[in-house]
Amino acid sequence: MLLRGDAIEHRHFRDLPALLDPGDLLVLNETRVIRARLFGRRNGRGRCELLLLHPARSSRYDANATRWIALTKPARRLRTGDRVTFEGFGEAVVSLELDEGMREVELQLSVPFEEFLERAGRMPLPPYIHNDSPEAQARYQTVFARRPGSVAAPTASLHFTPEVLDRVRTRGVEIACITLDVGLGTFRPVSVESVDEHAMHAEAYAISPDAANALEKARAAGRRIVAAGTTVVRALEGNLRAYGRIEPGEHETDCFITPGFDFGIVGAMITNFHLPRSTLLMLVSAFAGRERILRAYAEAVVQGYRFYSFGDAMLILSPRAY
Repeated sequence: MLLRGDAIEHRHFRDLPALLDPGDLLVLNETRVIRARLFGRRNGRGRCELLLLHPARSSRYDANATRWIALTKPARRLRTGDRVTFEGFGEAVVSLELDEGMREVELQLSVPFEEFLERAGRMPLPPYIHNDSPEAQARYQTVFARRPGSVAAPTASLHFTPEVLDRVRTRGVEIACITLDVGLGTFRPVSVESVDEHAMHAEAYAISPDAANALEKARAAGRRIVAAGTTVVRALEGNLRAYGRIEPGEHETDCFITPGFDFGIVGAMITNFHLPRSTLLMLVSAFAGRERILRAYAEAVVQGYRFYSFGDAMLILSPRAY
């Protein structure tokens, strides 16, 4: 779907290169999803599940970290001192009980951490995806994924193929890559009555000097910056708001983008169709305008668009350009 002004157009994702303008800067999130979903036995008995979110002392992925923050299930039965055993690989000891079903765990493994994830872990597919086949797990990774650290895919980018990227470049569109590790802040639903009360979890992101230079040059020249996904929007707008320009390096953002947000850098965005009461839908509504998004979603339902992670996408051009 293409939102251009008040018009709604129906296109295929393969049409994207023709919908971008020569001189545009397309920004991709090259994060790689890790096999962070783990199944074990609590104290050698009941089955339980851990979803490793990030190291306990940092929001950035670190294969050498032994203490991790994990989302647990069933959380009420995992208490301090409990041991979750992974047959043939070691165990995780609960060292601290946290809110919202999270625990700090200490990993005591018999193999290196990345080997453990590869052999014992599963891709953290969203719970509404009931197909856990090897094919579905392989699809839950972008073609340009490079830096490990996410526990959810930047799903708008799952549509890209090498052929589409080649045609984007041929069109005269510049491509820059950043990394935002998708974590709890992105997929945690809003459960409070007022969005002002929602606690946005910080997520780590990194912008290389080359990417920062490309972004600053595009800004100075007034060229359009196209964000591939809400994660890119959040990283760029959070960085600009924090520094007044695009600052390279490793950072964190807890930027919560809701209607009324003043966008300073993103001029167009690619995004999937999101769940109600999600921070993602709020971000998209803030960018496109609430009424515009309501019309688009109603049209998507009528036309049979697929929603969620493996669903369809839309390209939203900033309403300020019309």
